[in-house]
Amino acid sequence: MRNVPEALLLHIKSGVTNLCRCWLLTRMDGVQMGFTDHDRVLSFDEVTFEPATGMDAAALQSSTGLSVDNSQAVGALSAVGLTDDDIEQGFYDGAVVVQYLVNWQDVEQRVLIFRGSMGEIKRGSGAFETELRSLSEGLNQPIGRAYLRQCDAQLGDMRCRVDVSGPEFTGDGELKFAVGQRVLHVQGLDGFDDGWFSQGQVAFVTGANAGAVRIIKMDQTKGLDRILEIWEDLHHPIALGDTVRVTAGCDKTKDICKDKFSNILNFRGFPQMPGDDWALSYPVRDGQNDGGSLR
Repeated sequence: MRNVPEALLLHIKSGVTNLCRCWLLTRMDGVQMGFTDHDRVLSFDEVTFEPATGMDAAALQSSTGLSVDNSQAVGALSAVGLTDDDIEQGFYDGAVVVQYLVNWQDVEQRVLIFRGSMGEIKRGSGAFETELRSLSEGLNQPIGRAYLRQCDAQLGDMRCRVDVSGPEFTGDGELKFAVGQRVLHVQGLDGFDDGWFSQGQVAFVTGANAGAVRIIKMDQTKGLDRILEIWEDLHHPIALGDTVRVTAGCDKTKDICKDKFSNILNFRGFPQMPGDDWALSYPVRDGQNDGGSLR
């Protein structure tokens, strides 16, 4: 239950209100930004809430129990607010969002109506739309291990323990040319086997896409060149000479863990788990007479 200040409650009950919404956004690197749908600057808690950002939000869906509250926020990409490049580089992934209902004539009359984080962000035509996830969203996250044939660890994490920064798993290359925004022709990676980087990562070190990281869909060699196809388009044009850092990939299978990474002791899958055929099987009798044995 929200603790609404008495002064704000009386103001709401008056029937003639001066209410607006303010959003405080805190990125994972600690940078804070304030937005409001009012037409002038508001300030409280040492934060300035900027108007004219185009920031707006759909009505919050609040509920009791353990169900998840949700909302959406939309706004313009501008120099005073969220920028396309910052979103592209992941600065707003998981950013904390706090929303207030504020009496703009007296900002001390305010109440917190939402606290959560930013989810998926969609952008285009100079605008963005993001899902706002409440604190109860954490209850939807799986806890514990998954019972799968494949490994459920991430390559290089604390459970996997493979050091992917070594020269046998990571290499630097230079862009020779690109086909569209997804197919990269890279030189300088000729010391690696064909397919070595499939399901790995390519990170742009220099150029307009510096800081961007993409998952590699396909990796193959063509002479001295490396052809890398990525799953998602790059946001900025790719230029000749851009430097990239490419990291080996893992398909989560036991054989790759053993042969490619020599890490079978840390394999987190269950390759011997029975399949559907075993689960649906039933006893049958050998032979055609009643004296046969069961198998």
